[in-house]
Amino acid sequence: MGLLTFKGGVHPYDGKELSRDCAIEELKPGSVLVFPLSQHIGAPAKPIVAVGDHVLAGQKIAEKGGFISANIHSSVSGTVKKIEPRLTAINGLVNSIVIENDGLYECAGKLNDRPWNDLTRDEIIHIIDEAGIVGMGGAGFPASVKLSPKDPDSIEYVIVNGAECEPYLTSDYRRMLEAPDQLIEGLKIAVSLFKNAKGVIGIEDNKPEAIKLLTEKVKDIPNIEVAPLKTKYPQGGERFLIKAITGRKINSKMLPSDAGCVVHNVDTIVSIYQAVVEGRPLTRRIVTVTGDAVKTPKNYYVYLGMSFKELIEAAGGFDVQPEKVISGGPMMGFSFYSLDVPLVKGSSSLLAYKKDNVPHTPEQACIRCGRCAQACPEGLMPMKLAAAALRGDEETFVKLGGLECVECGSCAYACPSKRQVTQACRTMKKIVLDKRRRK
Repeated sequence: MGLLTFKGGVHPYDGKELSRDCAIEELKPGSVLVFPLSQHIGAPAKPIVAVGDHVLAGQKIAEKGGFISANIHSSVSGTVKKIEPRLTAINGLVNSIVIENDGLYECAGKLNDRPWNDLTRDEIIHIIDEAGIVGMGGAGFPASVKLSPKDPDSIEYVIVNGAECEPYLTSDYRRMLEAPDQLIEGLKIAVSLFKNAKGVIGIEDNKPEAIKLLTEKVKDIPNIEVAPLKTKYPQGGERFLIKAITGRKINSKMLPSDAGCVVHNVDTIVSIYQAVVEGRPLTRRIVTVTGDAVKTPKNYYVYLGMSFKELIEAAGGFDVQPEKVISGGPMMGFSFYSLDVPLVKGSSSLLAYKKDNVPHTPEQACIRCGRCAQACPEGLMPMKLAAAALRGDEETFVKLGGLECVECGSCAYACPSKRQVTQACRTMKKIVLDKRRRK
């Protein structure tokens, strides 16, 4: 049987050798931590502490602000010094809780101390909700909402996204190698919420050690299996992971649950284990610090709220001053200009390049080669979508399926003329969707 995959996609240089063999190291934070109230899709969390309050590690400091929202917990014990707007890597200025670390790491009480097999479905989802767990691959969608579809009996697959298809990132790979039992137990918990579901761990074949280890670990578990995937970007995209593993297709008007699937990132599943089994809320995560400008690439287990500056200092600093620094992967991450910003739940990596190739490769005229269409995993015609977007033709953009664009960047990567195809489509999508919301 061939490796599971989807049509389209690209094969960028993956850069994973820089940090792939770097075991996870715990990194303690400095004296001040910043907790933005928007670390997730949906409404910002609401502070439930005040300036001057003493807080404990694991204590809830902000409660979710709506159905699509997430609680936030302090990762350290200390004193609330300020509640004010602070700069973040992605969202600009965000209202944040600033805590002075007392260095004692005194812990709040556990979220749960009962065996998870004794808990009801509603109790498990409540614990996950209280723990503030969100999608940790970058999307930030609240995990408890994903695990509460309208028809739980229709869910046939709980898929763990172990593809980690973004170049350079290795945090999920190290988590699979170093905490396989937590991952499998977390998946058992998630699968137990759906009486007709089985668990599938999808892993790209450039991670043979993880495939071998987890396949051996689940061989005697009847409703969990490992699915080797072809190494190709964006194999880890939710739509394409579902297509590769189940053969089912979803579009922008559907949820994964409409195809009988729930998809979670590796670190999200491990966080579910930590919340339900160990009683710990989401206060830490693994972050890859890498790139050719980083002196010593590493994978760190970090405390949320510490700064990117602390990470790069721990990794030995920069070999040379980088031209570009990115939060996330090079294909869908976001470049930022200051390292004095906090790590949040969706911070998967700090990537630093000696040279930013984008401004050094000027955009040229489209040569009608069709490579963008061949690369598009949605089967769209990006060159026509971009042309419609650039002339402000919303009707043609929508007619050609522009709202199905997942903004993966495959088209721009494949383009020999280096045209900003993805950016044009992304901008037009925002315009169209914003007008629809207003109506």
